[in-house]
Amino acid sequence: MHTPDTSSPSTPKIVVANWKMHGNLQRNQHLIQQYLQGLQGDMPCEVVVCVPYPYLAQMQHLLAGTALHWGAQNIAKFEQGAYTGEVSAEMLCDFAARYVIIGHSERSTAYCESDENIAEKFMMAKRHGLIPILCVGETLLEREAGVMERVVGKQLETIIRLFGGEAFADTLISYEPIWAIGTGLAASAEQAVAMHSFIRDTVAAADSAAAKRLKILYGGSVNPQNAIQLLHQKEIDGALVGRCSLDAEQFIKICQAAPC
Repeated sequence: MHTPDTSSPSTPKIVVANWKMHGNLQRNQHLIQQYLQGLQGDMPCEVVVCVPYPYLAQMQHLLAGTALHWGAQNIAKFEQGAYTGEVSAEMLCDFAARYVIIGHSERSTAYCESDENIAEKFMMAKRHGLIPILCVGETLLEREAGVMERVVGKQLETIIRLFGGEAFADTLISYEPIWAIGTGLAASAEQAVAMHSFIRDTVAAADSAAAKRLKILYGGSVNPQNAIQLLHQKEIDGALVGRCSLDAEQFIKICQAAPC
């Protein structure tokens, strides 16, 4: 049963730009300059830019002292060691990254990441003071079969089983219906609200205090048109934006769609 009093509608929404594997130094600088120009003054939301690892230093240089935050798109589950190609939490902290995306479906599918592996990355981020953005979601087949809550619940319950429900305090979860990512087909506001309510209730059943300090974003073909309806739902605390974050005009419109 949904417990609406666990949400925090009075806090600002969060809009996260996920640039995925896009960008170069020149284009990044131009895009950030456009972001900053378009988001001057009192922003209705908190803005985070998650970039490929090589551009964290550039983000630190361009965004330090601004209202925008920056972060990475993945993290190693290890502190350090012989793990060629991996990037540790400590390395992210060297560039003052504040956020890190964990378990995005484009990674978990391509690299066959287990729920346990994602859970370990989640806790590694927390141990180092980073704010994890945990991605959860179902495929089209799973939604059509009516098992979407079972699928998402399993992803959450792995963390609860390993680290307890309190692990979700002061973190972000992004509900990303895998069938919507990059397709232009977003979940309806009703579908998103239902899943966001389920996610919060699942966490609340394990730790009610953590559920109150958890923010749940929607990700999956967010654009300026659907952002208006999505961001005005009290159960939706923000958005994780992919393709439209590469277009400054569209991204700014999404940010401006957040209620003041």
